[in-house]
Amino acid sequence: MVDPAVTDAVLALIDEDSVAELALALGGIDSPAGEEGAAADYVHAWMAREGFAPQRVGISPERHNVVGRLRGGRDGCSLLFNSHLDTSVAAGETWSTRHAADPIYHSAWREGPLLYGNGVCNDKGQMACWLIACRALANAAPQLAGDLVLTAVCGEIELEPVDEYQGLAHISREAGTRYAIGHGAVADYALVAEATTFRLGYVEAGSAFFKVSVLGAEPPVYNPFVTARGSDSPNAIVALAEVIVALETWASDYERRHRWEGPGGTVVPRVNVGAIRGGLPYKISKTAQNASLYLDARLAPGQSPLDVRAELLDFLTPFDRAAEVELYSYRRGYQAENVEPFVGALRRAHGHVRGDNLEPAEPVITSMWRDLNCFAEAGIPCVMYGPGPTTGTGTMAIRAEDLLSAARVYALLALEVTSIARAERDLLITDPAHKEDSR
Repeated sequence: MVDPAVTDAVLALIDEDSVAELALALGGIDSPAGEEGAAADYVHAWMAREGFAPQRVGISPERHNVVGRLRGGRDGCSLLFNSHLDTSVAAGETWSTRHAADPIYHSAWREGPLLYGNGVCNDKGQMACWLIACRALANAAPQLAGDLVLTAVCGEIELEPVDEYQGLAHISREAGTRYAIGHGAVADYALVAEATTFRLGYVEAGSAFFKVSVLGAEPPVYNPFVTARGSDSPNAIVALAEVIVALETWASDYERRHRWEGPGGTVVPRVNVGAIRGGLPYKISKTAQNASLYLDARLAPGQSPLDVRAELLDFLTPFDRAAEVELYSYRRGYQAENVEPFVGALRRAHGHVRGDNLEPAEPVITSMWRDLNCFAEAGIPCVMYGPGPTTGTGTMAIRAEDLLSAARVYALLALEVTSIARAERDLLITDPAHKEDSR
């Protein structure tokens, strides 16, 4: 049982200005995926000033995670907070984001009640919430019965090496949360602080990235000699265009057939053609012999990427074209297990601060790939919960009062979770009363 006086003292140290100020400072550091170093250094310095004894835990000096700790007693459960430092758009990525250099992607500012900036919304605003919550706990609470682990990570945005794009700059998962977990950043429970609009999720989709290549005529045909058109064209680019149009119908059917539902949320495994390549833009007088599309197919938990590859090969058969399907990235999806005591604690903290019931996350949230999968893969009970707009909708602002609410929820959650005796943890998981409380 948490002492109400301690709760009041901790919450009194969490104010809107402090959370907003830190969120804007973090959001103002440009940190596109692969270039997280400056943001990591800022968090490291902040944790050091506040007494969290941070460590740089990274695959390289340029790309490292920051892991801090607030040591508690031996008897209580430990709780890990997790958010990512990297943002989703680099200034030079104009082939995928037309206005990639727009300040909304690289800076942060406040206008009245709203904080603007991609980095604030995803995911450094959420990081600021638990950093401020942990500072309040360190300053106002007696020694907690269990540890707090603070993880600010790189490599959450989905980069995957392919073709000539190789090396550390194009790696995501191996450099971020998964690396931190493998090097000691573990706890009894993990809270992945992401934009869920204050809803609960503990499942995420997997992903399979494919390179689908269509071959044209051998040898290529010089433009004046091209006579065949459409399905008979010797040009691989023309053939690829036909494949892409048909893929849209296949994708809708795939998403319907592989929809997955469980207590942690609903997964609708979407399909997207994220890039195409073919020919040489400086040498276009001949038909292209090679053209490729790069396909992101999300996976339901437990779904095999090889089954998806087989589906794609069957899809390509009617086109009567030489084609290849290469799986170049596979990330499994998971539903977290043994979360009952954790969910119950989050439900109570949410209700205390927000004054309403904790609802399930929308399917779009649980159909992404987030670092929840890394903790579930490691067998750590984990959930995701946080303030903010849904990633991917184009909304680039978050309410300062929502950041304040989240910081207070995180503080109350930490007080309760660390008060759970580790010796009783497994009993709580199987206790029917707690199972009911976690729904």
